[in-house]
Amino acid sequence: MNPIISVIMPCYNQANYMPEALQSLLHQDYPYWECIIVNDGSPDNTEEVAKEWVEKDKRFKYFWKANSGVCDTRNYGVNQATGEYIVPLDGDDKLGPHYFSEAIEAFTENPDIKLIYSDTVLFGDKNEEVINPEFVYKNMLTENQIYNSAMFRKVDFWEAGGYNINMFEGIEDWDFYLSLIKPNDKVVKLNSFHYYYRIKEISRSMRIFRETEKNDAMLLQMFKNHVPLFLEYFNPVRDKIEAETYKKELHWHYHTIDYRIGRMICAPLRSLKKAFRKIFSL
Repeated sequence: MNPIISVIMPCYNQANYMPEALQSLLHQDYPYWECIIVNDGSPDNTEEVAKEWVEKDKRFKYFWKANSGVCDTRNYGVNQATGEYIVPLDGDDKLGPHYFSEAIEAFTENPDIKLIYSDTVLFGDKNEEVINPEFVYKNMLTENQIYNSAMFRKVDFWEAGGYNINMFEGIEDWDFYLSLIKPNDKVVKLNSFHYYYRIKEISRSMRIFRETEKNDAMLLQMFKNHVPLFLEYFNPVRDKIEAETYKKELHWHYHTIDYRIGRMICAPLRSLKKAFRKIFSL
């Protein structure tokens, strides 16, 4: 039987962790999957490790490309995929054994579902179970409620435009979800711990969140990518607010109606609060 699920695994210098990630796929109780391993020009022995697993199980498929970052690499991987459903999985994370079977059952019972995600287990330098919030569309504008390794249809992935390659320093999943999910779409959280997210000091996401300026820059870039969406959901305030810190970054739309309205948006809460202060600081 042809694969129903395509797991997309971009790899850059993760050879030491890949065996755990790949083994978690062999442990799945749902057998109709393939794993597209894409070596993003890694200087380590990613190719050697990947080819060992291709020999173990033909559901693993290996590709090499010149280094271009995680967004372009994931898009490349989806281009090679033959399954109906897509699951991104980083080479240092892993999945619980019942994830695929439970997700496919949910999609089969309700074809209107757009995306499925689950609760999360943090492991590595930190060990903790995380109950992710139930999905509320408007909350996605100020907080990413969905960790990586959600499941969605490949046709919807391309309709959303894939991962935006301008999100080169992180939070590309959050940005993608804002493109993928519309206000009335049905999003389901499985109340089980299916996604295992590795915490390590050298991880890209931990590094980004320590480097505030880069994180704020990506939050700002996400705002730029979805200006009409943010303007729709946040009410303007009466007083005009001058933008100083990010004049250079916002120059591309200084004279558009979106920007003139955007200068008067109330700063949203939580994750975007700091970035929006820089955009709309007095």
